[in-house]
Amino acid sequence: MSTVRITTAEALVRYLVAQRTEVDGHEVPLYPGVFAIFGHGNVTSLGHALEQHRDELPVWRGQTEEGMGLAAVAFGKATRRRQVMVATSSIGPGATNMVTAAGVAMSNRIPALFISGDAFTSRLPDPVLQQVEHFGDPSTTVNDSFRPVVRYWDRITHPAQLLSSLPQVTRTLLDPADCGPAFLGLPQDIAATAFDYPESFFEPVVHRVPRPRADREELERAAAALRAAERPVIVAGGGVHYSLAEAELADFALRHGIPVVETVAGKSSLVADHPRYAGPVGVTGAAEPNEACAAADVVLAVGTRLNDFVTGSWTLFDDDARIVALNTARFDATKHLSTPVVGDARESLGELSSLLGDWAAPQAWTDRGSELRTRLEEFVAGRIADDGALPLSYAQIIGALHRTAAPEDYVMTAAGGLPGELNVNWLSKSVASFDCEYGFSCMGYETAGAWGAAFARTEGEVLCLVGDGSYLMLNSEIYSSVLSGKKFILIVCDNAGFAVIERLQRNQGGNSYNNMLRDARGPNSDVRVDFVAHAASLGAYATRASSIPELEAAIEQARGHDRTSVVVVDVRESDWTEGGLFWQVGVPEVSELAGVREARAAHEAGVATQRRGT
Repeated sequence: MSTVRITTAEALVRYLVAQRTEVDGHEVPLYPGVFAIFGHGNVTSLGHALEQHRDELPVWRGQTEEGMGLAAVAFGKATRRRQVMVATSSIGPGATNMVTAAGVAMSNRIPALFISGDAFTSRLPDPVLQQVEHFGDPSTTVNDSFRPVVRYWDRITHPAQLLSSLPQVTRTLLDPADCGPAFLGLPQDIAATAFDYPESFFEPVVHRVPRPRADREELERAAAALRAAERPVIVAGGGVHYSLAEAELADFALRHGIPVVETVAGKSSLVADHPRYAGPVGVTGAAEPNEACAAADVVLAVGTRLNDFVTGSWTLFDDDARIVALNTARFDATKHLSTPVVGDARESLGELSSLLGDWAAPQAWTDRGSELRTRLEEFVAGRIADDGALPLSYAQIIGALHRTAAPEDYVMTAAGGLPGELNVNWLSKSVASFDCEYGFSCMGYETAGAWGAAFARTEGEVLCLVGDGSYLMLNSEIYSSVLSGKKFILIVCDNAGFAVIERLQRNQGGNSYNNMLRDARGPNSDVRVDFVAHAASLGAYATRASSIPELEAAIEQARGHDRTSVVVVDVRESDWTEGGLFWQVGVPEVSELAGVREARAAHEAGVATQRRGT
C-alpha cells in the first residue's frame, strides 16, 4: 500500500476535495467551498492546507462565524441537500458563534460541516488563548457545546482517526433519514502533526444520495387507509424537496384527486396553479387549507415532522382522523401513533400510487378542495391589493415582489412576522423556489442565508425579505456578498421593533413591553437606524421605497445591479394576515391582569381540544 506523509489538516482538505456527487446528471464537488474566518486555532495548519488547494476548494471569507454558518445551512437547503458547504473557525468564541447555525441545520435536517480549532491534546501549553477550562474535566472544551446540535461529533486526537471519521461524516451528511450537520474539532497540535496516509484515501469518490424503499406491508396498509377515505388530504413537507419528489407529488395528487396543503418547509412543492394545490397549512397558514385539514379523515403526511406550527399544537386534525406518515426517518414516521411508511418520498409515492390503481377521492371532496383554493386566491388578492394607505402592509410588499418575480427566482425569509405573511400571500411560480427558516426560527438567518443561497442558485435572483429586528441582529454578510460577488436582493421591512412578538405579548393579555422601540428603556428610544446608509456603507446598492410603484421600480432596478441591492420599506406595525389556529405557549395560570386571565381561559380551552395521539 502506497502512502503519503502529510499533516492531518492537509489530509482533511485532500479528502474533502476528492468527494464528488451528482446534481442534475452532472458530476460536481460534494464540498464545493469553505466559509472561513481564520484565527490562531485554524489558520496555521488548516488555513495553510486550504491555501494550497485554493482552486480545488475555494475559501470565502465571512464577517461573522454565525453568519457564515447560516450561509452554509442555506446553501444546503437551496441545493436540496445535494451539496455541502464547510464552515471553519478558530477555537473559543469563533467556535461557539457557530453553535446557533448548527442548531438551525439540526432543526431543519440540513447538511453542513463545521470544523473548529481546538485546545492542544498534549495540554503542555495550557491554558491557551481562548481556552475555557473545566476544573473537573480537562478533556472538555467549548467545542463540546456542539454535541446537542449536530448529528455527528468528533474530536480528532490522532491523525489516523480521520480514516474512520471522515467517511462517517460524509455518509451522515448524505443520509436521507439521519441528515443533519456534522462537527469536527481539530486540536492545534494534531492539525499540524504528520502521518503516513494511504493514497487510496484521497482517490475521487462519486456519492449518490440513497433512496430507501418502504416495506411492502407498510405501503399496503397506507393504500388501504386511503381507499377507505372519504376526505383525504396530503400534507407536503420539506422532505418532498429533499427527495426531489415534486413531480411525483403533483402526479399523485392529480391522479387520485387529493387536495395538497404545504408546510412552511414544504412550500413550493407544487406550483400555485396546480389543480390540487390547496394552500399553506397551520398557524402560519390560511383558513381554507386549515378547513380542509380539520375535515379530513385521512392525512397523508409526506416528509414532514408535523411540528406545532403545522398542527396547531395538535388541535388541527380530528381525533378520529388517521395519519399516514411517509418519511425516510423512522422517528418522524411513528409520531402520534401514525401509520408509518418509512421510505423515500419519490419512490414511495410512485409505489403507493400503483397500489391505489384507479382509486380516487370522491369527486365532491376533490371539488371542495378546488373551492377552498379559489377562496384562498380571492383572500390573497384582497390582502395584497393597494388600499391607498401608507405605510404599506407586509402583504402589499409581498404582492409587489410577486408581481416583479420570475419563475426562476428564489424567495427567502425567516422568523418574526414575515413567515406567516409570505407563507400565505406568496403563490409559488416554480417548485423548490422558497426558503423560510422556521424550524429553528432563527433571526439573522435571512441576510446570511441569502448569501449562502446565492452560491447555489445559477438562475434568477435570490429575493430575501427581512425585518428591521433581524437585520440589526446579523447584517454583515451583506459585505461578504459584495466581496464574493454573490448577489441577492434584500428588502428590509421596518416597523420599528419586534412587532410580531409584541403581537403575541398583547394577544396573550400582556402589555406592550420591551419589544417595540417606543417601549425600549432609555433616553433615546426615538433614535432610528438609517438602513439605507448602513447597507450602502457595506458596499450594497441601497434605496428607500414608500409606495407600491416605488417598490416595484426599486426591485426592477435592483435586478440590473451587479451586486447585492437593499430596498428599505416602512411597514405597518400591526396589519397581520391571520392564520387562525391555536398555538400553545406558556400563559400564566394566575395574574393580576384581566387580559392574561382571559388568555389563560382560552389557552385551557385550546389544550382541551388537542389530539392525544389516538
